[in-house]
Amino acid sequence: MKKIGFIGTGVMGSGIINNLLKANYDVSVYTRTESKAEPLLKEGAKWFNSPKDLTENVDIIFTMVGFPQDVKDVYLDPQTGVFTSLKAGQMIVDMTTSTPTLAKELGEKAEKMNVECLDAPVSGGDVGARDGKLTIMVGGSQKAYDELIPLFKVIGQSYHRFGSYGAGQHTKMANQIMIAGTMTGLTEMLVYAKAAGLDLPDVLKTLEGGGADNWSMENYVPRILNGDFKPGFFSKHFLKDLRIALEESEKMGLDLPATKQAKALYEKLVDDKGLGNDGTQALVKLWW
Repeated sequence: MKKIGFIGTGVMGSGIINNLLKANYDVSVYTRTESKAEPLLKEGAKWFNSPKDLTENVDIIFTMVGFPQDVKDVYLDPQTGVFTSLKAGQMIVDMTTSTPTLAKELGEKAEKMNVECLDAPVSGGDVGARDGKLTIMVGGSQKAYDELIPLFKVIGQSYHRFGSYGAGQHTKMANQIMIAGTMTGLTEMLVYAKAAGLDLPDVLKTLEGGGADNWSMENYVPRILNGDFKPGFFSKHFLKDLRIALEESEKMGLDLPATKQAKALYEKLVDDKGLGNDGTQALVKLWW
């Protein structure tokens, strides 16, 4: 069984790592602060103090960090990055939602070293990561994808390869464009229903049984009604995703007005109100 290295032990990464450990995989981790990895170390993960050191001791390197710049730092830092110790025959898999351009850069650099590379962003939030029910969107070689299917089965319920380097990131952008609509929709639904004096739990139950049903509503409205704004997915990361989606849209000559409006609302939440560390469901705080 191949040794796995995982860089990034946040809300999503920790859920994925726990499921790999439960499936008896040998997992090593790196995070900038060792204490944050302590729960995973207690479950059997090993810790290394740099991406370079981790890469020297594993076969497959997964990364799930916050922003494209973090991806660059992890892989390309000239002293401690993954590429400083990467060897032919290894594999790198970036699960961060990042830019298709960066995914292509990493893939082409890896290919020159005879290293397989996949971009494999996910959807499903903290619940999907915890329960091993993520949706995994993959770009890269068919060979690498086929090799990783046993791991994808452990952490996800749906996985699909869409093409070469960057195709997984493009698919994630399509996913985030769709979620932008559901998040603004569920927020305005609650604002309207509350203003009309309706019983909000009853409204939720009713809408779940009809054409308005969607994943975001089912998972986030109960949290909102309980005053729970802890991040299943950080608002600051969702805003980052919307900015990437709109940048890529402009490159393709597309105008996406609804996504632009969603970005503007999340900018108010994150940049103006300073609530980037709340979950995406905190959008309702712009009204409540």
